[in-house]
Amino acid sequence: MKKTLFVLLACLASTLSISAQMQWKNPMNESFHVLRGQAWKNELKGTYNRMPDRAEKTIRKAVWDLSKHSAGMSIAFRSNAPQIKIRYQVSGSFSMPHMPSTGVSGVDMYATDINGERHWCSARYAFRDTVTYTYNKLSYGQSAAQGFEYELYLPLYNDVKWLEVGVPEGHQLQFLPASQERPIVLYGTSIAQGACASRPGMAFGNIIGRNLEHPVVNLGFSGNGQMEPEVFDLLAEIDAQLFILDNMPNMGGDRLPKIYERTINGVHKIREKTNAPILFVEHYTNSHIGTSIEEESGYKKNNLELRKAYRTLKEEGVQNLHFLSEEELGLTQDCSVEGWHPNDLGMQVYADAYVPKIKEILNETSEKRSIFVPRTQQRDSYNWKERHEQVLTLNKEKAPQILLIGNSITHYWAGEPAASLARGTDSWEKLFKGKVVRNLGFGWDRIENTLWRIYHGELDGYDAEKIILLMGTNNLDKNTDNEIIDGIRELVRAVRHRQPKAQIYVAGVLPRAWHESRVAALNELLQVRLHTEEATYVDMSSEFLQPDGRIINELFTDGLHPNQEGYQRMAKMLEKIIKE
Repeated sequence: MKKTLFVLLACLASTLSISAQMQWKNPMNESFHVLRGQAWKNELKGTYNRMPDRAEKTIRKAVWDLSKHSAGMSIAFRSNAPQIKIRYQVSGSFSMPHMPSTGVSGVDMYATDINGERHWCSARYAFRDTVTYTYNKLSYGQSAAQGFEYELYLPLYNDVKWLEVGVPEGHQLQFLPASQERPIVLYGTSIAQGACASRPGMAFGNIIGRNLEHPVVNLGFSGNGQMEPEVFDLLAEIDAQLFILDNMPNMGGDRLPKIYERTINGVHKIREKTNAPILFVEHYTNSHIGTSIEEESGYKKNNLELRKAYRTLKEEGVQNLHFLSEEELGLTQDCSVEGWHPNDLGMQVYADAYVPKIKEILNETSEKRSIFVPRTQQRDSYNWKERHEQVLTLNKEKAPQILLIGNSITHYWAGEPAASLARGTDSWEKLFKGKVVRNLGFGWDRIENTLWRIYHGELDGYDAEKIILLMGTNNLDKNTDNEIIDGIRELVRAVRHRQPKAQIYVAGVLPRAWHESRVAALNELLQVRLHTEEATYVDMSSEFLQPDGRIINELFTDGLHPNQEGYQRMAKMLEKIIKE
């Protein structure tokens, strides 16, 4: 008996010791808004709901109950821990007959490394009174100190009562605020909500969000995406960059005659508040073709009514409307679980049809895509995402007249957002006196990182007068000269589309030690290939080179970054265009 008691006490002590070694944090305890994928952030803070409390009085009970499901929402945090644990409780059943527990009630985690590459994380999980997910043996290579950014997708078909993230003591765990970027709003049915993905990350709305890296608000309501006016009243409140209406799977039978009227009225409600683009989506299932004429003809009737409403709206002169047809969806007979709800293959097919259409609508394909895929990065010691959010905040508070877009050379000159280091404050203030200037320089940025920032709101919502682009030096170690020039021109086209009224200037790559000859050749070719209708070329070399072509070391801190006198010479070369 004593031996048994001793073993039990030893096991208890061991368990308590292990527990004590973990630090647990609840994201709801943060002072800022953490949940991604929520609209109405001010009203929803502290909850995992998708609709504000006041909506309960206006929308049907079935929609309200489904709005408590955390579909499409995620939590982002930064950590360098070798083990990450998630524990939480949900209100409803773990699974459904056609959808597993991992999709209905599970979580799903992805890691983004310092170069913006995303990786899925496998886990051990247990569905008990408290659900647990454990991610073991996580490694970070040379970026161990910085860690990775993690995104944790929440259950698709359940209410989250509470949730905590745990890491071993002594390791980093920092929740990240939700972005201020305007979201893509997806209003739809059970398919949009996530049925029947095997895990949350495979819901097509979440795939779209990962692919485009724009925030997505999932307002899919299983069996209840019925285009009701009360829901459209709420949709119209959202400051969205795109509305997606994917409701046809719930509009058959008795609701068929209502498609035309509800579509017209719903769009008018949105247009009373915003001119954001609206994408109409047809319903399509290949599962019944050849086996059920009745089922096949049923969804086609819905699509005909939607097309009729779309044509009417276009004839009325309603602008910025777009259409995704059943042919473009391209689902196959292997894409569903039971004939209606997509499996993981079907979810991927949905996303593969949506993504190019959304890119077209948001003008993210107009740059004649080169090898540069837009990416985030965290290669430097400052917080890259935080600086991006600071830019968005400053732009809303006071629209800039002049923008400097660049890397660390621009970042550590001066101006706002303020950096930890400013080497040229005097020359900056003298050059830009009386102007509202925004420093869009980000240390360690390459062309692909700057393209991501342009796509994610840093140039939206205002009209700048002048934009100066100083990019390319960080691509020297991974791209050819021709690739860098193509990338710079791609950036210019992206800037031009979002700032059509601005004068755009491209500064040549700044000379740097041991690369003088290559930079000189690159700049010469850039000046030739940069068309005058795209931008004006600005020489940035002459003031930094000796007669033999080598840099003047006294103007740099390290052969790359200018010192105070170096920034004075940069200001001298930009003075003419600033005063024009």
